[in-house]
Formats: sequence, C-alpha cells, structure tokens
Amino acid sequence: MLSKIQIQAIAAMVFALPLVAIGAKSALAEDVQFTLNNATSYTLMEFYASPTDVENWEEDILGLDVLGSGKSIIVTIADDRTQCEYDIEGVFEDGESIEQAAVNLCDLNGGMYQFSE
Repeated sequence: MLSKIQIQAIAAMVFALPLVAIGAKSALAEDVQFTLNNATSYTLMEFYASPTDVENWEEDILGLDVLGSGKSIIVTIADDRTQCEYDIEGVFEDGESIEQAAVNLCDLNGGMYQFSE
C-alpha cells in the first residue's frame, strides 16, 4: 500500500476540490486536496490535519518525508468525511510547531495552504 506522500507525489499538479452546490455550498464525502507550501525558513518535519471534532491529532501526513523551506506538495485527505474544518499543526526541525484551529479546507478550492512564520 502506498503512503499518502507517495500518492501525493504521483498526483497531477492540476486538481480540483470536489464541491457540490445544492442551495448552500456543501462538500460530499470525497477527498480534499490542496497544495501545502512551507513558506517558513525551517524544514517541516510533521504535518497534521485533523477534523475539528476529533480530540487527538490523526496520522502525520508527511510520514517519513519532510518538506523543506520554500517547497510544496499536494496533500490529499481521504477520510470519507463531509467536514471542511480541520485543525492544522506543523512541526519543524527545531521542535517548534504552528497550530491553526478550524481551517476551512474547502474554502481553498484545491488551492494553496501556506505555513508561514
């Protein structure tokens, strides 16, 4: 079985976030994709995106890989949820971390999410 980062590396650079508009905008239980850009001067060692209603961080999306300063990767969250809001955490090489609560990944529309200092 391929790791998430391997699947992301294989994925095309052109992608779209699946949305369905029926009255109000709502997401189906489909994969959420976006480009993660490390806009810091540090290497990103771990990256977590957990639904806001989950108490613990889910698995490290980077796995054994890291994301260098100024680098980007495509992230795919395939958790069969219809939720758009995720808590985000990035852990850097110096042990420091950045957390952001209730990030609406659907609002990215398949675009870029930047970690910055």
